[in-house]
Amino acid sequence: MSRTGRALALAAVLLTSALTGCGGSAGAEDSGGDGSVTLRVGATGWQREEALLKFAHLDDTPYKVQWSLFQGGDKQLEAVRAGALDVASSSEIPPVFAAADGRPNFKVVAVQRGNTLNQEVVAPKDSGITSIAQLKGKKVGYVKNTTAHYFLYELLKQAGLGWDDITAAPLEPDKGLAALNGGSVDAFAGYGNAIIAAHQRGARTIGSAKDILSGNFLWTASDDTLQSPARRKALADLLTRIDKAYAYVRDGHEKEYAKVVAAATHQPVDEALEELEEGEAQRKTEVRLVSAQATASQQKVADAFRDLGALKQPLKVSAFWTDRLNSPLRKALSS
Repeated sequence: MSRTGRALALAAVLLTSALTGCGGSAGAEDSGGDGSVTLRVGATGWQREEALLKFAHLDDTPYKVQWSLFQGGDKQLEAVRAGALDVASSSEIPPVFAAADGRPNFKVVAVQRGNTLNQEVVAPKDSGITSIAQLKGKKVGYVKNTTAHYFLYELLKQAGLGWDDITAAPLEPDKGLAALNGGSVDAFAGYGNAIIAAHQRGARTIGSAKDILSGNFLWTASDDTLQSPARRKALADLLTRIDKAYAYVRDGHEKEYAKVVAAATHQPVDEALEELEEGEAQRKTEVRLVSAQATASQQKVADAFRDLGALKQPLKVSAFWTDRLNSPLRKALSS
């Protein structure tokens, strides 16, 4: 077995033992109908989709769903590659790096349009740094191979700076937040709960990715999952339920759902409601089919990382996109 093969095999063992509730391969369960199918699905930050489906009374799936929590989409893609996860949810960035070795064993199967709020570069409340331009010569934490990596690079370019003008410190979201609060970094580029928590400690926004990121969030499935008709059917149904659940929230249930979000993110309900309403106003959360436009958007991101030097060779992202789920998903979304 090659070094890469041994590494992936070891990762599979480690990740499988670490994921709560994950059993054996769902592919072995496909012969008995929907009830015997299990989808192992990733989530980032908190299990938003699981809670959302319960809130909208759409969690009564005829198949099993095992949700596992990760700190980022990059970790989800690692789990998919290692065979410990069937479906990952992420921004456009993690699949780029997961495919960088030229041997991806997964495909992007759908796009979830969403808001790009809480994707920011923040500085501590007592810092004199008020702009991206002032980061020159400073130590900046960021979450590697994620949206934070990408928008920090783009914001630096807009300010006339290059990546080498800062001391870039790759950190996981929780460690980045701790470093910001502890003063070991001058600023932090992050997203989601880490940014919410940073603001709760008084951190100030010095750069926003609101108008930099595309708003495309990708659903990615392992090749093994896509080879199973039963699991393809289940996945199309699950994504449709998520789409309908967001529509349910928008249909006059924002305040009630904000309570669910607030309990998970440890923020005031009014604040969670404001973020929810602002996010849906910026870009309505919807599940969409794979398209040439969405593929081109990710190609732009991959090219930026190539320019940055984070990718060692050019990457053609269309190689790991597929429209195989388009037909059942289109049918389910229109029903």
